[in-house]
Amino acid sequence: MREPNFISAVSIAEKIRRSQLSPVEVIESHLSRIEKLDAKLNAFVQLDGESARRQARIAEAAVNSGERLGPLHGVPLSIKSSIEVTGLRCESGSKLRAGLVPAQDAPLVTRLRQAGAIILGVTNAPELLMAWETDNLLYGRTNSPWDLSRTPGGSSGGEAAAIAAGMSAGGVGSDGGGSIRVPAHFSGICGLKPTPGRIPATGHFPTSAGPFALLGVVGPMARTVGDLKAPTMAIPRRRRFRCAGPEKMI
Repeated sequence: MREPNFISAVSIAEKIRRSQLSPVEVIESHLSRIEKLDAKLNAFVQLDGESARRQARIAEAAVNSGERLGPLHGVPLSIKSSIEVTGLRCESGSKLRAGLVPAQDAPLVTRLRQAGAIILGVTNAPELLMAWETDNLLYGRTNSPWDLSRTPGGSSGGEAAAIAAGMSAGGVGSDGGGSIRVPAHFSGICGLKPTPGRIPATGHFPTSAGPFALLGVVGPMARTVGDLKAPTMAIPRRRRFRCAGPEKMI
């Protein structure tokens, strides 16, 4: 494909390392697709396009100067809006947290940035993540990119819709009772609920602490299983297979 919106995150990083793709080109392609589709899908709560463009220019300069590159260098990712990202809303779909903007990144976001990933923005979720569809009183309903009359699932539905629609190469959701697995299934992408403690959940709301820490986790979502095992995600796998790619979309 000419545009990088539907190749895997790992492939994007590899092509950037080989100077076959420009980080600026990759980011612009994803931002363009967000502009085209998100009014219908309502996947993003907040987009940080200018910061993404700035990071892409820095990433491209690093490639051109021969610097050591991270495993996700230049890859555009999105983050569920229940996870802290500096300067972006972390409201967990609730009016009780309306306007809450953290001053720091969650540890997993820091790890992704250190690996070279570029954060596009944060994605929609149901109120306090307590639903198998994605709708709330702050931002409304997120729609499936396969059928606008249907839900992409929940509670990581904004992530699932963004990734399935090629608006993001991958991202991070959270899961207690199916909140990664259900939207991944509904939307035709890949998602993994990791072993509790495998990926730090600090900076997620509701807090994963006490007995809930045995159930609630944060984990990766992407279009291929290979992306779920990217080094920064730190998720092992044993079998090699790919999820089916999109055939028809809005």
